[in-house]
Amino acid sequence: MSASRRSGTTDEIGPPEPERDGSDLLAALLDGMDAALCAFDADGVVTHWNREAERVLGWTAAEAVGRRGLSGWAVRPGDAAEVEGRLLTAMHAQGRQVHEFALVTKDGGRVLVRVQSAAVRGADGKPAGLYCAFSEVHAQIDLERSIALSEALFEDAAWGVVLVDADLRPAVVNAHAAQALGSGRTSLLGRPLGDLLTQGVEELEGALAHVLAEGPPPTPTDLWVSVRLPGGDTRRCWRSGFVRLSSPLAEEPVPLGVAWLFQDVTESKQTEQDAAQLRFRVNQLHRAARAAAECEDPAEAVSVQLDFSLAGFADNAVLDLVVRDPASGAPPREDSPDGTPVRLVRALATPSGTPGPSLDRYRTALPARYAAAHPALQSVERTSSVRASAPAGAPERAPEWAAARQWPEDTVHALCSVLRSRGRTLGVVTFLRAGSRPQFERMDATYAESIASRIAAALDLAGIGTDPPRT
Repeated sequence: MSASRRSGTTDEIGPPEPERDGSDLLAALLDGMDAALCAFDADGVVTHWNREAERVLGWTAAEAVGRRGLSGWAVRPGDAAEVEGRLLTAMHAQGRQVHEFALVTKDGGRVLVRVQSAAVRGADGKPAGLYCAFSEVHAQIDLERSIALSEALFEDAAWGVVLVDADLRPAVVNAHAAQALGSGRTSLLGRPLGDLLTQGVEELEGALAHVLAEGPPPTPTDLWVSVRLPGGDTRRCWRSGFVRLSSPLAEEPVPLGVAWLFQDVTESKQTEQDAAQLRFRVNQLHRAARAAAECEDPAEAVSVQLDFSLAGFADNAVLDLVVRDPASGAPPREDSPDGTPVRLVRALATPSGTPGPSLDRYRTALPARYAAAHPALQSVERTSSVRASAPAGAPERAPEWAAARQWPEDTVHALCSVLRSRGRTLGVVTFLRAGSRPQFERMDATYAESIASRIAAALDLAGIGTDPPRT
């Protein structure tokens, strides 16, 4: 390197590079376009022809540029007059013109294309040529269908559609989904799913994360969620499908998010569950009746009926039988023919862990010290089923609540059904559930009454619950 070059002088650096006229940049832009493009000057000579045009028709830029018009090579001679007439109309019209016509490929085939053409004006404002951007009609129709599908899903769809971004937050929500989530379309955007759902959010986020990482599941998934609404939470079942969204512009698939489509199937799902539960309970009653029929002792049949009743229904069950004490000062009950008050004796409990009450010791047992508002006593008074649950707002008080009623300490829900036979009240059977189970409902009371009628018949046959206790 010379001294002058090392010292930073410019007298020996050489002549500066000529300024670029932008033609190479224009060529790069044209070749990078997704649409095929050709341009004509005012005389109809092809001046530009990009790579996409070469891909669609097969003619290279070297073969296309410099030709006058399209007749004889890109258009059949019979169609040339019509095609060139349309192009000339676009050169002298305002704005863009859209046409469809058939072009000829290099190998002799024909391609139906949709052309958007517009005039290119010179410095004086007069037409100096025109450009034509064209694509195969089926490709354009596919694009329009995709756009139309997106618009329809987010406006008129009868199911919810939510686009979730890579951070698992809603990015686009349609009207149906906004209504199901109990909020407006814009207010949902960008909010965590935990702000919208009180239950089921972990399952939903897990499904979305799985789709982002590995793709959608092969079949729709039923998700039970509790939606946070102003009037209180509501539990719903949404049949959900997922589609992973990837960018079509990236060389490697880059997940943009997940399209979550769901439909409310709560009523049909609840109907299916109720039907399955009913079939199970009917089958359980049938099995219990067959097992009880094999018992020689009717008292043993009572235990069998009680054991069978717990499956899928309750965690514990207790049996209280009626005794009448003439010495008591309690007011008489309407169901007592002789006017003596009714009290209850704990006669049986299942499942049995430690030694406890049994039907054999029923007549020598002491009456239970139930408070006046005890659900079992209420069931006797009303001769119907009574449901009770621990205070919902104070779960720490549930053991105290259960102990006061002489039930196991993990009891949270109870259902008492009166035992009636031949017009007499023989006692009460109480079914108990822990906090992991839901509270008893009306359908549960109907099932409990069916069990109670069978237990009462067996007690009556054994002569239990009709005699006063021995002293």
